[in-house]
Amino acid sequence: MATNKLLLMTFAICRLIVTVGLTVDPTDLLRLGVDGQLSVDPSDLETASLDFGLMTRAKPLAVLHPASAEDVARLVRAAYGSAQGLTVSARGHGHSINGQAQVTNGVVIEMNGSRGRTTAEAAARPRVSESERYVDVWGGELWTEVLKATIEYGLAPKSWTDYLYLTVGGTLSNAGISGQTFNHGKGEILTCSEEKNSELFHAVLGGLGQFGIITRARIDLEPAPQRVRWIRVLYSNFSAFTNDQEFLISLHGLPASQRFDYVEGFVIVDEGLINNWRSSFFSPKNPVKLSSINADGGVLYCLEITKNYDESTAETIDQEIETLLKKLDFIPTSVFTTDLPYVDFLDRVHKAELKLRSKGLWDVPHPWWDQRSSAVMPDEEVFYLVALLRSALESGDETQSLEYLRDQNRQILRFCAKAGIKAKQYLPHYTTQQEWVDHFGDKWDQFHKRKMEFDPRHILATGQLIFTPSFAHPNPNPNNKNTNLLNSHHNPIIASS
Repeated sequence: MATNKLLLMTFAICRLIVTVGLTVDPTDLLRLGVDGQLSVDPSDLETASLDFGLMTRAKPLAVLHPASAEDVARLVRAAYGSAQGLTVSARGHGHSINGQAQVTNGVVIEMNGSRGRTTAEAAARPRVSESERYVDVWGGELWTEVLKATIEYGLAPKSWTDYLYLTVGGTLSNAGISGQTFNHGKGEILTCSEEKNSELFHAVLGGLGQFGIITRARIDLEPAPQRVRWIRVLYSNFSAFTNDQEFLISLHGLPASQRFDYVEGFVIVDEGLINNWRSSFFSPKNPVKLSSINADGGVLYCLEITKNYDESTAETIDQEIETLLKKLDFIPTSVFTTDLPYVDFLDRVHKAELKLRSKGLWDVPHPWWDQRSSAVMPDEEVFYLVALLRSALESGDETQSLEYLRDQNRQILRFCAKAGIKAKQYLPHYTTQQEWVDHFGDKWDQFHKRKMEFDPRHILATGQLIFTPSFAHPNPNPNNKNTNLLNSHHNPIIASS
């Protein structure tokens, strides 16, 4: 449970270009002439037909491993001109949960990986500008690779996803949120491309892949800290818990010495969750027992906070933390602290992933929850991201089954609607357009207008089930001359969750 604000980022967008003559036959696709690899290999098709949720399957006609942004543009313009109909979806690291990156009778573009990148993009690994403090990256680059590239210069992005094995473009398309983003609110536009297409630029931020495919991104950097003091404190009172969270994020404009660098929270409903899968905070050899803090089996709330530091601030870190903690209203005996390198803190969720993989608990169904940008958030200055991160297990226990957990998710949404709680789904999934209209609310007219301008044949990201593809007219807007590969530039970065 965390309170956050959206951040923005620089990127290049592959936009629709009109051509004619492609039929939806895999052999025709192979004659596209891309520099990368356009594959109809059964193993590639099977991989692209699945996602992290393991709840939806859709097999594409082919999979493109692009060598460059031009490969992506070449495929999109061919698909757009297809008389018989061809849809396109970009896939990052496959962490969608409801088929959002899948496509039937179309092509999935595998943005992650370097199999197809044998030319320009292969040589264009993350490029760091040390003097201007930014990094240019391929849209399919994983955040862990961005970190490796920038940390060599003692720099790092200002804000992160909680999980580094996501792609940059995929995170931007879903308007991610994390525990650092409250410190880096909305970014300002510094420059645009020569096309001056700010409408498209803002449309793709949180646009769910509906308006274009992000092929490159420019990310704002700052000096990377060396170490992190990682603290967890517990609450038995929900109001005290939320009041402290909101107080801490209100400090975002103060000097670094007077605020925490990361603020998140979560609910503990049983003893196992305090030593949960999301982190390696506590050693398995020394788990924390709720009995040690006089918990009587009720619900507890955990506030997770960090303070970054290096050699120059090591002598003052203890005093800074003590001063901040004195202003909070947690259970006095519940302070748990660990100290670790900055890179290890950023990689904490991946370490937990490896533990689950070793137990066979990763590749199971995951019924998760999920101004100018397309991102939809509650219309309030302060809002909470509530994440129910659960796995469905075939253990014989009905309460662990996929259908039981999905039904719980639906019950929660119905409860919010009935109680008048303003809730929006992150990684949204609906099956009717009216539900999408309700989801976007006041932004729907703008969202629909942008779709008609940037993808009037509705060929992109059809797995979202927002729009139905239309192939009646190969060129519904033949007078539109603004159809080229856009390079839009913006600062700084993202927001994830």
